[in-house]
Amino acid sequence: MNTVDTQSLLLQMRSLAAQAQTTPLGEASALKAVEGGKPENFAELLTHSIEAVNQQQNKSKDMKDAFERGDPDVELSEVMLQAQKASLSFQAMTQVRNKLVEAYKEVIQMPI
Repeated sequence: MNTVDTQSLLLQMRSLAAQAQTTPLGEASALKAVEGGKPENFAELLTHSIEAVNQQQNKSKDMKDAFERGDPDVELSEVMLQAQKASLSFQAMTQVRNKLVEAYKEVIQMPI
C-alpha cells in the first residue's frame, strides 16, 4: 500500500476522532439521524467498515462473473477498476486491524 492511501486513512481517522471529541453526548443521536444513520460508536463504525469492504468484494466478484459470461453491459476496464477498489479497501482494512492489534498489545503490556 502506498503512502497516499495511508495518509488518507489517517486523515479520515483523525477527522472522526475530532468529531467524536467535539460532539456532546446529547447531540450524538441527533447527529446520527441527520447523517443518515451513520454509526455513533467504534464497534458500529468497525462493523460498518467491514460490511463496506465485503460489499466491494462481492461487487467485484459479481462483475467478474458477468464479464466471464459475456455480458455486453460489463466492460473489462470497469471490472479491473472494481477489482482494484476491492483490493485497496481490503488492504486498508487489514492495516487498520494490524494497528488495532498493536494498540491492544501495548495496552495489555502497560503497568497498572
